[in-house]
Amino acid sequence: MPVLSGQPDSGRTESGGTDSGRTDPHDSILSYGEAEEASIRDRSAYLVDLVLQRLKGDWAADDRLTEVCNYALGSPGKYFRPILLLESAAAVGGDLHQVMPAAAGTEGAHVASLMHDDIIDGDELRRGMPAVHAKYSQADAIVSGDALIFYLFAALATCAANGVEAQRIVLAMGRAAKAGAELCRGQMLEEEIRQNYDSRVASYLRMIENKTAALFRAACCIGATLGGGSVEDADALARYGTGLGIAFQIQDDLLPYLSTAEETGKPHSSDLANRRLTLPFLLCRATAGPELAAELDELVNGEGDLEDRHLRLAALLTRHGAVERAAEEARRYAGDAIGALVPLPRSPSRQSLEYFAKAAVSRCR
Repeated sequence: MPVLSGQPDSGRTESGGTDSGRTDPHDSILSYGEAEEASIRDRSAYLVDLVLQRLKGDWAADDRLTEVCNYALGSPGKYFRPILLLESAAAVGGDLHQVMPAAAGTEGAHVASLMHDDIIDGDELRRGMPAVHAKYSQADAIVSGDALIFYLFAALATCAANGVEAQRIVLAMGRAAKAGAELCRGQMLEEEIRQNYDSRVASYLRMIENKTAALFRAACCIGATLGGGSVEDADALARYGTGLGIAFQIQDDLLPYLSTAEETGKPHSSDLANRRLTLPFLLCRATAGPELAAELDELVNGEGDLEDRHLRLAALLTRHGAVERAAEEARRYAGDAIGALVPLPRSPSRQSLEYFAKAAVSRCR
C-alpha cells in the first residue's frame, strides 16, 4: 500500500543534498525513471480507489437521480482533479482522509461539466460510452449534472466532521464557487469565439484558462487550503493548476492528430462538427499566407464529409509544423506548472504533481 502521509521529507533529495529550487522546471518534465513512475502510478491508483469508495458511499440511494449520477461517475475517467486535490493537500502536510469528501465532490463537479458540455456540443459519446443525455435523456442529464454540482458544496461542508477548520471550509467554498463562474465564463467565451470566428491565439488562451484550467486551479488551491497550507502555498498550487490545466487542454487539442478515435473515446471530427477552433489550427492560421488561410477556413466552415475534412486538415497542420508548435506550447505550460511547485518542500506528493505535468503532455487519451 502506498504511503499516504502528507508530511514532506525535509527538503532532502535522493542524492542526499537539499533542493535548491534552481533546476530548470522545463528540463524536469523528462526526468523520471521507470521505478519512480511505477511508484507514482501505484500511489495514484490507490488514491483513485479511495475516491471511488467515497463516491459509491455518497451515491448509494435507490432512485433515478442516483442511477443517472452513478452512470456518469462510473465512466472510465482519469479522476485527475480529485487526485490533484489530495496530492495538493498532502504536499502542504495535510491529512488525506480529512479532505477525501472534497476530492470526491470535485470529481462530481467535473463530471457535471462534461455532461452539460456533451449536450451543448451534441456529442453522443463520452470516453467510449454513450453520453448521459444519449443513454437517458437531455432533461435527466441537465438535472443530474446540477445535482453533482451541489454535491461538491455538500462534500466540502462534510470536511468539518473530519476535523477541518470551518474558516478553511468557507475559503474552499468560495474558491469552488469562483471556479464555477470561471468555467461558465469560459464556456461562453468559447461560443463567442465560434460565432465570431475569432482566430486570435490570445482569445483561445483566455478561454481555456477559464473553461479548462478553472477546475484544475480550484482543486489544487482547495486541497492546499483544506490541508492546512498557508496562503502562499495555496497560491503556488493555484499557479501550478493553471499551468497544468492549460497544458492539459492543449494536449486535448492535439489528440485528434496524435491518437485513434478508439483511444480518445470520441470522434476525431468533433471539433470540426462544432466549428471549435483549437490551438494547432490557430497557430497555423496565424502564420498562413492568403491561400493557406483560405484553405484552412474552408475546411472549418465548408460542407462535405467531416472525416475527409479532418484528414485534410490534419495533413495541413502537420505539414506546416502547427502540430509540433502546439506540442511545444503544451510542454512550456507544463514546465511553468512544475516551476510553480519550487517553493514547496520536497515530498512524494510534490513529486507526483511534477509527474502529472509530464503525463499531461504525453498522454494519448
